[in-house]
Amino acid sequence: MSEQTETRTRRSYDARAAQERWQAYWAEHDTFTPLDDGSRERRYVLDMFPYPSGDLHMGHAEAFVMGDVVARRLKLQGYDVMHPIGWDSFGLPAENAAIQRNSHPADWTYANIETQARSFRRYGLSLDWSRRLHTSDPEYYRWTQWLFLRFRERGLAYRKDSFVNWCPQDQTVLANEQVVAGLCERCGATVTKRRLNQWYFKITDYADRLLDDMSSLEGGWPDRVLTMQRNWIGRSEGAYVDFEIEGPDGGRRAEPVRVFTTRPDTLYGATFFVVAPESELAAELVTDEQREELAAYVERTNQASEIERQSTERPKTGVFLGVHAVNPVNGERLPVWAADYVLADYGTGAVMAVPAHDQRDLDFARTFGLPVRVVVDTGAEDPAETGVATAGDGRYVNSPALEGLSDKASGIRTIVERLEAEQRGEGAITYRLRDWLLSRQRFWGCPIPVVHCPDCGEVPVPDDQLPVRLPDLRGADLAPKGTSPLAAATDWVQVDCPSCGGPASRDTDTMDTFVDSSWYFFRYCSPGFTDGPFDPEAVRRWMPVAQYVGGVEHAILHLLYMRFFTKVLHDMGLVDFEEPMRRLLNQGQVINQGKAMSKSLGNGVDLGAQIDEFGVDAIRTTVVFAGPPEDDIDWADVSPAGSLKFLQRAFRLADDVASEPGADPAAGDQALRRTTHKTVAEVTMLLESQRFNVAVARIMELVNATRKAIDTGAGAADPAVREAAEAITVMLSPVAPYVTEEMWELLGHEPSVAEARWPVADPSLLVAESVTCVVQIKGKVRARLEVAPDVTEEELRELALADPGVQRALAGAEVRTVIVRAPKLVSIVPA
Repeated sequence: MSEQTETRTRRSYDARAAQERWQAYWAEHDTFTPLDDGSRERRYVLDMFPYPSGDLHMGHAEAFVMGDVVARRLKLQGYDVMHPIGWDSFGLPAENAAIQRNSHPADWTYANIETQARSFRRYGLSLDWSRRLHTSDPEYYRWTQWLFLRFRERGLAYRKDSFVNWCPQDQTVLANEQVVAGLCERCGATVTKRRLNQWYFKITDYADRLLDDMSSLEGGWPDRVLTMQRNWIGRSEGAYVDFEIEGPDGGRRAEPVRVFTTRPDTLYGATFFVVAPESELAAELVTDEQREELAAYVERTNQASEIERQSTERPKTGVFLGVHAVNPVNGERLPVWAADYVLADYGTGAVMAVPAHDQRDLDFARTFGLPVRVVVDTGAEDPAETGVATAGDGRYVNSPALEGLSDKASGIRTIVERLEAEQRGEGAITYRLRDWLLSRQRFWGCPIPVVHCPDCGEVPVPDDQLPVRLPDLRGADLAPKGTSPLAAATDWVQVDCPSCGGPASRDTDTMDTFVDSSWYFFRYCSPGFTDGPFDPEAVRRWMPVAQYVGGVEHAILHLLYMRFFTKVLHDMGLVDFEEPMRRLLNQGQVINQGKAMSKSLGNGVDLGAQIDEFGVDAIRTTVVFAGPPEDDIDWADVSPAGSLKFLQRAFRLADDVASEPGADPAAGDQALRRTTHKTVAEVTMLLESQRFNVAVARIMELVNATRKAIDTGAGAADPAVREAAEAITVMLSPVAPYVTEEMWELLGHEPSVAEARWPVADPSLLVAESVTCVVQIKGKVRARLEVAPDVTEEELRELALADPGVQRALAGAEVRTVIVRAPKLVSIVPA
């Protein structure tokens, strides 16, 4: 047995031992703590805040490896990389889980954090643990409260009575963004409406900037995320129209009712008027005779979700309020109805109904026998007969002010000018976006730093009294009851007013956890800073974030809120940019057998068990190699065992290398060198464009080429083999950090490969020495020539005509035409 064979036999890759060894090494040497000394260009890589719901699962395996590939690659390319970690540790899931276990949310949460922290370390993530934070730490939520008070000073945090989304299971209000298809996005319960006094952030003040600034994110953020945000903000151009309200006795309401419409040009087609049944407007307009009927209708309405109320399939219901609205363009009296397909928080809670051109209005009109008048002739049949409303453009009819027009823009402009001239309306822009409802009637959240005084009203807690800490409440009943459990903590609630010193009470709601996660990325830049939420100078050094990684499910909630916070902080002079994340990468889901993993379906896959069986690197490689990052991974279709075999094959390459470190590869196998440098160039480009799976495939090809060179070429002592093995080790290390640390050491280098430098392709080796030129006669290939890449057309013509195979095919025939496309094609046409 040769010495080389003995060495290969003696050494084998022990995944478990490697994991334990290198975890300890990285921790001891602070390998992934950035220098932050200005010696290198900085890059900030960030994974979306993990939630401490339990140990890591397969979804985490994909989400966090993608960010780690980016962070490790940037470090190898010479950047000073900050890749921090922390936990979004307040919120409903922790509180609900603790209640089910008869535990305290803090105990359950921090125990889970420690479990996840151990798993993150095991998973080989290149995290900067020195910046670790938790949103439920008083040192953190002190500054969440401080920011709330600054927002309030700017008029961006306020309280109002309104109908809110109510989750009957979690017993708390929800923001519009937290209601998905009429269901609570946390627990899946059907959401209803309640009228409550709640805290809001005035995100609508930033609607235009949130919309317009997305142009700066194009190319860095996925198009579908930008589209989802644009649709959610929903800018609509149209007009406000004022309708006077006339009672049964002919008297008119002092103030007209204002509605918004995107089609003021259809005003002549309005035949009735509709208001949301639960709105203050309905209660004010209804006559005494109709009041009892309206109250009963409101009670029924509140049992339905918004999705149900707006469904075109649902039978239309309503109550006539006994009054009429006066159409400002023709003076017609339109009956005013309350109908549940109009929502109280959309616009003014009132709409003008044009049944000929709106399907829901038409369905309502047909149900209650109301007139239907066509005012835009699209060529379709009369909706009153067909039951199908007509949409689109056409010639205006039954509209005196628009006679002779057929252009929608002209029609809208004509009506808006008339409304403005008569002071009965005006052109306007509205948004689908609503202010962010942030109050929560639960215990485990950031307390709202406001005191309610009977004499002074709302009084902010002074900055020097922050944080307002949560009371312990261990042993108390934290089960949701429709009001915050904090209300029962009388010793905590009852305080002296900071303004007058008299008896007062704390606000007992807590903040939506999305408030905590809307600014955490700033805190990472200076987690120990005590003079503010973050050190502005540290933020200037590190931000905006170079790469953000997380699920597309946060496209509206978290990503919209954090953009809003950043713009407010910019306006406060705390940061000098308005968009916090330059690039966004959305990873897919890990499913099994075509379905989301679920215990009830019996298709769950335990990440810890997979790691125990195959090792961390094999799982990471499997996840990265499975497909593009944004695609879902079906665990039934992948092979961690195959990934492990590949990694062992790569490990053996490093073990086989027989040349000394620093050996000059120029004297080695030039074909292998060209393959190596071509792979380096391709993998560099692929990783930068986030085509991680294709990059792994290219590395696999280089492993095969290097093995072939060892076994059938110049052998393990060839310095070109060392060059290839070193390139493989460095390029593979972002994906498989443990095995590559072992390989780097086998290759004779000081640890750690994380401190190595990314290989650079030699341009001279990227140029092919020869190109295969195809020679055709009448379209059939008759010869293949190996020629120089810079061969001239004339040289290539002569070579092709002189080729023996071409001569035999021509058989003495004269040549009529020779078409040359140097260096790859010659086409010959005989006479």
